[in-house]
Amino acid sequence: MAELKATHETIERAKELLRLLALEPIELDLYRGNNETHGPPRLFGGQVLAQGLRAACMTVPDDREPHSLHGYFLRPGNPKRQVLYEVDRIRDGRSFTTRRIVAIQDGHAILNMTVSLQIREDGFEHAQAMPNVPPPAELENDQLKAAQQAKDNPHLSPMASRPRPFEIRSVIEPWAATDRLFNPVWARFGAEFDPEDQSLPYCLLAYASDMGLVSTATLPHTSTHPRSGLQLASLDHSLWIHRRPDLTDWLLFAKRTTSATGARGLNHAEFYDRAGSLLASVSQEGLLRERRD
Repeated sequence: MAELKATHETIERAKELLRLLALEPIELDLYRGNNETHGPPRLFGGQVLAQGLRAACMTVPDDREPHSLHGYFLRPGNPKRQVLYEVDRIRDGRSFTTRRIVAIQDGHAILNMTVSLQIREDGFEHAQAMPNVPPPAELENDQLKAAQQAKDNPHLSPMASRPRPFEIRSVIEPWAATDRLFNPVWARFGAEFDPEDQSLPYCLLAYASDMGLVSTATLPHTSTHPRSGLQLASLDHSLWIHRRPDLTDWLLFAKRTTSATGARGLNHAEFYDRAGSLLASVSQEGLLRERRD
């Protein structure tokens, strides 16, 4: 039975993310956010998505919950510079509220995103079933496993051994040279947070929805094109939230790719809780090309 306790590093990164989601109000509908101090050389897209969603939620009543977001990553973000989030109040309807968010660095937009929020109401329900995969207790911590791999492993993502706010347990070893179209992983947030915070679970889910999604398009080409020889970047991102997620428990992040063409790869995913309820759906297109150097 694998140890299910999060590592100290994961807990610290999770606490850091909670601090980053406490945005600083600058003016009406204008917020400022800090960045992860232990992240990659450029801003992680999931952080900008999460902060942008947080900014949108700060302009609506608590009875409105986000159900979808659609964003374009326009420029690489600089982790050494704070990010401004400008919220445009597009519409306040009786059932739905729409916000447009622009993330800005050095006077330039790095993300343009639209968020739709809805009042809580009941309706019809159906959902596709969760894939049949081993539970997290039967799997190993990705970060710890990656640290045991050779540093020059060409199939190892640069992010694989980095501590993240979420503990990740892959059903299939991500550094294995196995061509496939799918990559189911279990994910769990590494720290406790205020259960009364209405928008925080959605923002954490937005962060998680970008973890390893763009690299899913490389999986059908693993045996012929090592990860180290590929250039990847997220281009756009869509998230539909069906049910309020519980980030304190394990979620299955079932990722898959459906197409690659024109130096772009298209990926999709679903989030399920351990009981098999479908919580959210994700689609993302990303840059996928061989490194020119």
